[in-house]
Amino acid sequence: MGLGLPPFVGSSLQAGPSLLRNGPAKRCIFLFAWGGPSQIDTFDPKPDAPKEVRGEFAPIATRTPGIFISEHFRQVAKHSDKLAIVRSLTHDDPAHLSSGHLASTGHLAPVIKSDAEPPSERDTPHVGSVLAHRRGAPGNLPPFVTIPWYAAHSAAPGGRAPGQTAGWLGRGYDPFLVTGDANDPNWKISTLELLEGVSAERLTRRQGLLESFEQQRWGQPQTDSSPAFDWQRERAVELLTSPAVRKGFDLSQEPDSVRERYGRNIHGQSVLLARRLVEHGVPIVSVNWHDDRKNYWDSHGNVFSRLKDDLIPPTDQALSALLDDLSRTGLLDETLIVWVGEFGRAPVVNGSAGRDHHPFCYSGLLAGGPIAGGQTYGTSDARAHYLDTLPVRPQDFMSTILLALGIAEDVTIADRVGRPHRVHAGKPINDLLAGS
Repeated sequence: MGLGLPPFVGSSLQAGPSLLRNGPAKRCIFLFAWGGPSQIDTFDPKPDAPKEVRGEFAPIATRTPGIFISEHFRQVAKHSDKLAIVRSLTHDDPAHLSSGHLASTGHLAPVIKSDAEPPSERDTPHVGSVLAHRRGAPGNLPPFVTIPWYAAHSAAPGGRAPGQTAGWLGRGYDPFLVTGDANDPNWKISTLELLEGVSAERLTRRQGLLESFEQQRWGQPQTDSSPAFDWQRERAVELLTSPAVRKGFDLSQEPDSVRERYGRNIHGQSVLLARRLVEHGVPIVSVNWHDDRKNYWDSHGNVFSRLKDDLIPPTDQALSALLDDLSRTGLLDETLIVWVGEFGRAPVVNGSAGRDHHPFCYSGLLAGGPIAGGQTYGTSDARAHYLDTLPVRPQDFMSTILLALGIAEDVTIADRVGRPHRVHAGKPINDLLAGS
């Protein structure tokens, strides 16, 4: 058995509308800008606002006439023809953890407006877990991979954000977690390393011997053990022994020039690894902004130096390299790219030269697959404080992602006790979908 679906669940993909350009996307890279990027200083500049609002950055023209973004996204600006920039994302939850759940699942967290509620089995499944449930993955590949950690916040009592795993869908659909700094020359994926002296062939023989012992013990093939446990054990063995899996995760296969283009830093190499994995057949990879020990995109102080020096450059470099490569190989038409955080930042710069939490207006990006590029959607007011037109809830943004991936609006999935749940909690934005 491959790694796509555990043996006790079977499900086929529900196709989206046939009018989508090129059909639904076959794969997805979800770039989660954990911490909450400032909309004004990234993709919704306000050059005519007062200085205490507009900040220190100037807007620059993009490849698309009439679309301007922050001057520090010079490489991404060249790819505006591929991007749909949503400038009217909005909700009312200022807490990182519960908003993180909303951004990753498109559903409200079990406890809203809370930084104290950790992950639980009540969480709605991450979009990656939903896709893993609907599609599985070819061969022995994991259907859902998360890099390079589960997003958490040191200042949040709850610690790790909910909504990053399979939640009530069951642990069999949790992501395969790849941790650490892929730019480190000594970096290894510990879960793919065989113990010293144990070859793949020897491990396979051990697995077969264990199954033989179990059959002898019970007098027949064992049928009353936990299906989830058996599947997880089988998945672990297949990961360890599969050359195709190990090749997909092997960044040393990439030329040095390619690794340099993505950026010799943890984010750049994580995005490059995500590209390799979807090329090898993994349906969805989530790249969380890493644990940089500087509060991620949560810039309550020194926001401009933090953005200019630490946050935007690796994002600009990696995202532009990803769009370059997928466009060159023709895979962008089949690959959905998402870039979004859990909320935005307050328009007025605070006394620490930072911007505080602001969920009422923020921006996100979509590209590839059936997304119609070269456009902005929705407008904010003159200060990017509230919206002027076309409000987009995170539920609607996620519903657009789901539909672009071929998951129709009427799809339901059952939890571990058989209760049905609607996958979509919002309405897809048809204007963002080419040909819809």
